[in-house]
Amino acid sequence: MATTKWTLDPMHSEVQFKIKHLVISTVTGSFKTFQGSAQSEGDDFENAQIEFSLDVNSVDTNQEQRDQHLKAEDFFNAAQYPQIKFQSTSFTKTGGSDYKLVGDLTIKDITKPVTLDVEYGGTAVDFYGNTKAGFEVTGKINRKDYGLSWGGITEAGAIVLGDDVKLIINVQFAKQAAA
Repeated sequence: MATTKWTLDPMHSEVQFKIKHLVISTVTGSFKTFQGSAQSEGDDFENAQIEFSLDVNSVDTNQEQRDQHLKAEDFFNAAQYPQIKFQSTSFTKTGGSDYKLVGDLTIKDITKPVTLDVEYGGTAVDFYGNTKAGFEVTGKINRKDYGLSWGGITEAGAIVLGDDVKLIINVQFAKQAAA
């Protein structure tokens, strides 16, 4: 069966994260620059190979001072590690439109396996005749597993940042013409 190649459409995709601040509220951020691709057998995404990378310097939490801190050595150290990368090891249908995506996530110089939940939204043809496939990817990682260990305690003893980071990624892939 022929391999189908898909390329991420950044105009119709978004990468968000959420982390607890002072334990009482959540800060939401996003990465504005990213790219990805998928290869599947035919039009079925079962066992697709997926790779994804994002530009650390594109982090945006709607607060410039915080964004600069995230890019600094305390967190992502964007100067030394400008990209976060993901490479799938399996993509398995679990029922209906639900999949499990397993792969290696690299932040800074640390690579660890992660398991993410994926909901396949289906395929559609856009105004220009391009076939698109949509997915919502969700999961959770512990930031300290990736060396993002900066932490603070307020004078009252409250923890400034939680350890768990929720990921919410909505992506649209465009099917590439056969070579």
